[in-house]
Amino acid sequence: MASYSLFWMLLLKNNWKLISNDFVIYLWTLAVTLIRIYWIFFVPLVWKKDLDNEKCSFLRKTENAVGYNPKRDTINRLRKFKIQKIIELPPPYPNGWYGILKSSQLKAGEATCVSCLGEDLVIFRTKKNIVFILDAYCPHLGANLGIGGSVADDCVICPFHQWKFRGTDGLCINIPYSTSVPKGSKVKKWISQEVDGFIFIWYHAEQTELPWDLRVPMGEIDDAFVYHGHNEFYINCHIQEIPENGADIAHFNAIHKKNFINGSWVQKKRLFGLGSHHWKARWSPLVGKLKYLAEVNLNHYFKLFGKFDCFRMEVSGKQIGPSIVCLEVNSYTFGKIKVVQYITPIEPLLQKVVHEFYGPRWIAPLMKIFIYGESLMFERDISIWNHKVFHRNPILAKEDASIKKFRLWFSQFYSSNSKLYSEATNIVFFGILYWKFLRTQIVSRTSVALRLTAKWIWC
Repeated sequence: MASYSLFWMLLLKNNWKLISNDFVIYLWTLAVTLIRIYWIFFVPLVWKKDLDNEKCSFLRKTENAVGYNPKRDTINRLRKFKIQKIIELPPPYPNGWYGILKSSQLKAGEATCVSCLGEDLVIFRTKKNIVFILDAYCPHLGANLGIGGSVADDCVICPFHQWKFRGTDGLCINIPYSTSVPKGSKVKKWISQEVDGFIFIWYHAEQTELPWDLRVPMGEIDDAFVYHGHNEFYINCHIQEIPENGADIAHFNAIHKKNFINGSWVQKKRLFGLGSHHWKARWSPLVGKLKYLAEVNLNHYFKLFGKFDCFRMEVSGKQIGPSIVCLEVNSYTFGKIKVVQYITPIEPLLQKVVHEFYGPRWIAPLMKIFIYGESLMFERDISIWNHKVFHRNPILAKEDASIKKFRLWFSQFYSSNSKLYSEATNIVFFGILYWKFLRTQIVSRTSVALRLTAKWIWC
């Protein structure tokens, strides 16, 4: 390959003077066009945007692209707690399945640390492609197994003293410098599944509660579908408020009626209104063995210039527990596509929301427009969530009956042992106090040391 490239480089060098400027322009235009076509059809669109300067910590501590500041972000969350009546807030971590890591972010033989649901976890994948999730901290001297830890067979090895913990049950099975393993040397093992390119964890306050099947309601991604991209947002609100949008019928035409490009850019350019979105929505819970599911149905059309109805879409989907929504979109324009929403509570009043988009390869250009439009529409909701408070007993109009149904359905994901907001926030609050205490001690001791040093120098 190298000799082939060298041949063409030498040929181009020797005949450069014979090549016209027009030919160079044509060649450059062709290259740019091919790159653009490749991007449109084969490069997924990833939408990440900092919508609020009060943005909080990431799901993975290693991701810090938007400037994670632990002190500032924690103080901002506590400021919001002061505004709200803590007694009104439901438990921050409902029971159910949560998508916490994309499969592509964890290679075979690799371990990583994830912080979510008020927990620090180590996730590792064996050479046989089996994923395990354990508590992150070694019971020996507290090292984080996901930061510097290595994987051997079905075990993760602590980076500090090489204690080996088995993924199937969390037991320590080997200490290289000892002939025995102390009794009780284990870390908590979490139930997990890997579905449609995502790693899920089962979180439940009642330890004896068995998980429901996740694969059946999510369904399989059609073989003809490919991944077209995703968006990713961090939102300051309670997790219950995000899926509640599906049952809040009135908000669709209130917030999402304006053209998705209608905003500051359109106003500055003084463009006329190209049209408006119109929605009809229905939300209904299931009962019996599938009571953890709810159905979402949307009908959409775009009224162009106030006269022509176009871009009709029928959206049907399932709300799976507190954090997963699987939507199937049928459109004469886009064809059939699938959108999956994952919500993961990182800390109280801090949610990570991801939408992934799948569809046939040939509609890639339209999919990029769809992802762009959906992301802008979702940002309108975020601007509300980031600055609202949760009312346990809101005043509802008779047309808001589906909201009441939703809250009754969602209450099944709380149980008697669910961690209350007061418990979760006390941990954060005392963490800040301890940090301030340490900082005071360090500053105080540093000042004493400087005074003694100065005294020694001058004497």
